Amino acid sequence: MPGPLHGLTIVEMAGIGPGPFAGMMLADHGARVIRVERPGTRVDARDPLLRSREVVAVDLKSPEGIALVRDLCRAADGVFEGFRPGVMERLGLGPDVLTADNPRLVYGRMTGWGQTGPYAPAAGHDINYIALAGALHAYGRAGEKPTPPINMVGDFGGGGMMLAFGMVAALLHAAKTGQGQVIDVAMTDGAAVLMSMIWGFRANGMWSDDRGTNLLDTAAHFYDTYETSDGKWLSIGSIEPQFYAELRRLCGLAEDPDFDAQMDRAAWGPLKAKLTALFLTRTRDAWCELMEMTDVCFAPVLSMAEAPAHPHNVARGTFVEAGGVTQPAPAPRYSVSTTVPPVMARAPDSAGVLGSLGIAADRIAALTAAGTIR
Repeated sequence: MPGPLHGLTIVEMAGIGPGPFAGMMLADHGARVIRVERPGTRVDARDPLLRSREVVAVDLKSPEGIALVRDLCRAADGVFEGFRPGVMERLGLGPDVLTADNPRLVYGRMTGWGQTGPYAPAAGHDINYIALAGALHAYGRAGEKPTPPINMVGDFGGGGMMLAFGMVAALLHAAKTGQGQVIDVAMTDGAAVLMSMIWGFRANGMWSDDRGTNLLDTAAHFYDTYETSDGKWLSIGSIEPQFYAELRRLCGLAEDPDFDAQMDRAAWGPLKAKLTALFLTRTRDAWCELMEMTDVCFAPVLSMAEAPAHPHNVARGTFVEAGGVTQPAPAPRYSVSTTVPPVMARAPDSAGVLGSLGIAADRIAALTAAGTIR
C-alpha cells in the first residue's frame, strides 16, 4: 500500500532546518513534495532532511519565475515556507495571492516568533525561541546555567513537527470542506505546547522553577544518567514503585533502608551519591547484561555511532542506509500503509518535474532558455 499521504502534492519553498524537516516528514509518508530552490543552490546529497523530494530550481527574482510558482501552487494541495514575515508577500507569493488562485490551498507559514507579536520581525534561533517560551529555563542541572537540548525543542519539535501536523490537519479540513487556510506556526508556541505536562505539574505544586530540583530534571536519584567504570553512561528512569523496587533488587539495595525514602527530596542527594559510586564499579556492558530488558526502566546511553547497531534498533529497522548515509528511518509505522524508503537529494530536474505536472514543453524550453529555471 502507498503512504497515507499518497495523492497529495505539496510545494516546499526551500529553507533550512525545520522547514526541510517538515518536508521530509510529509514526503516520508507519501506526499509528493516539490522543493522550489533558487538557481545555483548547492544540494547536499548527504542530508537526510532533503530526502525523497523532487526539486525545481526557479529564479524568484523574475516575473516568469513567480508566475511559474503560482502555477505550481494552483495544481497543489499545499505549500509551506519558513521565511520572515512579509518575504513571500514581497515576492508576490503571499497567502492572499495563492489562496485566491486556489481556494483549496493549505498555506503553511513557519517562523520562530510567529507572524504577529512584537518579536515577529526580528531574527532568532532555536535557543532564543525556547528561552522566550519558558522551556530553556527548565533544562540543566541544579546550580548550573540553562543548557539547550541542541535544537530539538524549538526547531524540530516545536517547529518542523508542528508544521507537518498543522499541514495534515488543514489538508483533512480542506478535503472535507473544500476550504483551504493559512497556518501560522511559531516555534515559541510549539515549544510552549511541548511543555504542557510540566505546566500541569507546576499547577499542582509538583514543579519548581529552581532548575535541577524536580522529578524529571536530574534531581531524583532514580531518574538520571550515571557513569560506568569504562567511562560510558547508562540511564535510569525507575519512577513507579514497582520499577524502583526492581532497581533496588538488581542493584543489591533491597535491604538498604536508606533507599526506602524514594520520594523524600531531602534524601535524593545522598542516595544519588550512593548510586554514583555503585555504577562506577562495573562496565556499561556489565550493567546492560544485568538490567537490559527488565522493568528497571534502563537503557545504555548510546552515541550516534553506536545506536544503529543496537539489537533493538536493528530488529525494528530504526535506522536505514541510503546513498551511503546512515539515517533514521521514516516513522511512525502503519498497519496498512507504508512509508517511503529514503531517496537522497538529487540535482534539480526542473524540466522533468514541470513536464510531469502538465506544463507545456514549449514553455519549459522558453523558461530554460531565459534562465528562469535550471
